[in-house]
Amino acid sequence: MATAFELPEPWRKSWRLKIRDRETVEPPHITVLRGTKSWRINLRTGQFLDRTPAPREVPRQLLRHVLGRFDEFISVWDELYPLNPVQSLERDSDDED
Repeated sequence: MATAFELPEPWRKSWRLKIRDRETVEPPHITVLRGTKSWRINLRTGQFLDRTPAPREVPRQLLRHVLGRFDEFISVWDELYPLNPVQSLERDSDDED
């Protein structure tokens, strides 16, 4: 089951924020949704994973809000997907070199 996060006004009515279920092989990400459109933001880099829909369609203030809560989203992702944590084993071994 997806994990949904509350958004403050003015986005609460038309925007949603989720970590979806069955994302085990995807790069760790948070999904911003509006209607039928969805934007995936990589929890490792803070970058959008897709070119469409255009990232510029996400309001800057909403994006700032999302980026400001990354620690919370990372904790939830790591709990949901312990075999695909945000801080991957591959990245850990690179840091040791």
